[in-house]
Amino acid sequence: MRNYKTILLATMSFDIGGVETHVLELATGLRQLGYTPIVASNGGVYVAELKKRGIQHIKLPLHDKNPKNILDSYILFKKVIEKEQIDIVHAHARIPAFTLGLLHKTMKFPFVTSVHAPFSTSPIYRLNSNWGQASIAVSQDLKQYLIDNYKINPQNIFVTINGINPETFRKDLDTHSIEETFHIDTSKTIIGHISRLDRERSLVAQQLLDLASDLYAQQPNTQIVIVGDGADFEYIQTKANHINKQLSTNYIVMAGASTKVNQFLALTDIFVGVSRAALEAMCAKCPTIIAGNEGYIGIFDHTKLTTAMESNFTCRGEIMSNPQILLQDILSLIDLPDKIVLGEYNRSIVLKNYSIQKMTLDNIKLYDKVWAQL
Repeated sequence: MRNYKTILLATMSFDIGGVETHVLELATGLRQLGYTPIVASNGGVYVAELKKRGIQHIKLPLHDKNPKNILDSYILFKKVIEKEQIDIVHAHARIPAFTLGLLHKTMKFPFVTSVHAPFSTSPIYRLNSNWGQASIAVSQDLKQYLIDNYKINPQNIFVTINGINPETFRKDLDTHSIEETFHIDTSKTIIGHISRLDRERSLVAQQLLDLASDLYAQQPNTQIVIVGDGADFEYIQTKANHINKQLSTNYIVMAGASTKVNQFLALTDIFVGVSRAALEAMCAKCPTIIAGNEGYIGIFDHTKLTTAMESNFTCRGEIMSNPQILLQDILSLIDLPDKIVLGEYNRSIVLKNYSIQKMTLDNIKLYDKVWAQL
């Protein structure tokens, strides 16, 4: 039996988001180990980074459930799999998993999926879900979600992590270009937030705007920087502009989508967010408040480690975030005398538990399982 080499990684888009950066780092890790990863998506700002790393990207209309796009993707996937002689197909989102699941019935390629978040379990979504021959979840609670809601055999579900590159996310990066472009004043305490700004993910960005005037009144030597784009961006930007006008200062910076996430984190003094973005911030030695649409853990320290790791830093199952508690935690961190110590601790947790090497090898074990079934 020959060994496999070419792996197709399919996701919806390649803009700012945890899934996209996960796929970027997985593809990089696979390439470093001698495999040939090919990424398929509807494109986005991170495509240039893929090409810079020598990884092929193929644009397919995988970004929505439009029947025409699904049909076009089905036809294009078939051509790609045949032309590129794909050995393993790995879907990282529900839409590409559905389309590839249909194609798998006739082409019989080794087919796996990643579970990055829980999806709706309504009957129509259950019917349209395809989890492949085996799946890999980015946290233990997501594995249990698959078992409970889709009755998948636990032996066919692996668990991995979000691998973070410590050379990419460091505190000692040159940030002058983004400081000048976005008028960020690093003499102030920078409150950073990075997320895709759509309905499922923009809650905390909006809460930062809700508390901005109170934070400025109590701590005028601060500035809020929000990085990301999405369906809610225009609304949030309009609201930020209104607040800036009221305060007569460039207090809230809306940076939009950017591939310079590591530079934004390098100049961030306090980060607010969840999941992969929170881990990247921790790797850059940022004191971090874990808060998102699914819940609120608060200031990350050794007392929150187990809770945060159980849900992959997403806050699933925790109390909901609100502007009042968020404001109090931001003020507490501003006054904290040993923020450097906390930042060092945060980076040590990422280095110990969230390496790209471990994430890549976990996925290879998944590929080995389905390849052995040929």
